[in-house]
Amino acid sequence: MIPVRPHQPTDRQQSQPSVTPLTEASAERHLAGICFKIGPPRLVGVEAEWFVHDDRCPEAPVDPARVAAALAALPAHPDGPLLPAGSRLTEEPGGQVELSSPPAETLRACAELLLTDQAALRAACATQGLTLTGSGTDPLARERRMQASHPRYLAMEQYFERGGPWGRVMMTGTASVQVCVDSGTERQIAGRWRLTHLLGPVLVAAFANSPLLDGRPTGYRSTRQMVWSRMDASRTTAPAPDGDPRTAWARYVLDAEVLCVRRPDGLPWTAPAGLTFRDWLRGAGERPATLADLEYHRTTLFPPVRPRGHLELRMIDAQPGEGWLVPLALVGALLDDPRAADAALEALDRLPDPGPDAAPRSALWQRAASAGMSDPELRRAALACFAAADRALARREEGGTGAGRDGDGRLRRALGEFAERYPMRGRCPADDQLDAVRAGARPLPEEAPPC
Repeated sequence: MIPVRPHQPTDRQQSQPSVTPLTEASAERHLAGICFKIGPPRLVGVEAEWFVHDDRCPEAPVDPARVAAALAALPAHPDGPLLPAGSRLTEEPGGQVELSSPPAETLRACAELLLTDQAALRAACATQGLTLTGSGTDPLARERRMQASHPRYLAMEQYFERGGPWGRVMMTGTASVQVCVDSGTERQIAGRWRLTHLLGPVLVAAFANSPLLDGRPTGYRSTRQMVWSRMDASRTTAPAPDGDPRTAWARYVLDAEVLCVRRPDGLPWTAPAGLTFRDWLRGAGERPATLADLEYHRTTLFPPVRPRGHLELRMIDAQPGEGWLVPLALVGALLDDPRAADAALEALDRLPDPGPDAAPRSALWQRAASAGMSDPELRRAALACFAAADRALARREEGGTGAGRDGDGRLRRALGEFAERYPMRGRCPADDQLDAVRAGARPLPEEAPPC
């Protein structure tokens, strides 16, 4: 993602690779150390993404100049638009916009930060007659355009085109919610890594919200997840969830194909077909691979759970309105409370064996994407996880610590209302869009009611 207000050196600065020599062994040591920060779980973050639609003509593509004018309505900052709570604002290749909250020490603080900045972004878009739509795929049949000219995205488009249309669909027609949690202590890291992967199909099914592509039902509740399952497996499937996650991740990164090679200004970043980073380290590239190349390469990998020092859960469809509050509450509560984690694991371990294929290509993940909460086994596991998270949030309120130390039950109410509206009834948000299509109405997800 290319930030509107960068928090790291710009790609122009990064395009001059460092001369730090790398070997396979030093690369694996670096990845094992930098991608899993060891320590007591303390911080949580959330990223929410939306499509931008015209209020009066939602089926029409939105001129990027209108989005730029909307963002210009935000307070000025030397590096770009300034959001009041400090969230990072990014624009995606198809014109989607995303807010990434600053890391927070409590769920409640995290929620308040993003709620504040979502309101500011929504108000800025309204100045140009634009609205934010939370859906895992664009629900309307409108032209999907590559609006980004950054060499990273141009190289990404060319890379994914080798495998069919799905990469372009992902870049221009999908949106997500991502929840970020700490990796944990040395004793916790393997268990947290395993739990996030076992939880994955339940999150796909419960929050499935993308049943349409080009305005038509696809047969999936989460078409977005289906799209990811058909893309380059070397960078979108999960590494082995058992064993030492640091070793598995380091091997995964080196065995993934290189998506782009950064070059001086004006030169394309296109990578040779079939070149893995391990091949590059062994001398197959146009120049020796450096530490800067390795760091950039790992930003082009998109497994369901991505370690970035913390764990980034990437399998959740974008939600309408403020619906991202619910996956934040669910994931945060299960990963923060040992009793809730144990209860979730007990339920998740009863799910069918996913089979030999890695997520999201496994049979269980495919069932989650197709059936959502109408699958009885996934529904039972989801209800157990929602109940465990609710009890964890209740304990926080009663104990006066953590997420509920001020007695605010907003997240818990959002969690309970969602569970009652969807999993308890064998439904997911995608069913609302399908109901609208059957009724002949425009399938834009309605704004979620205030919690």
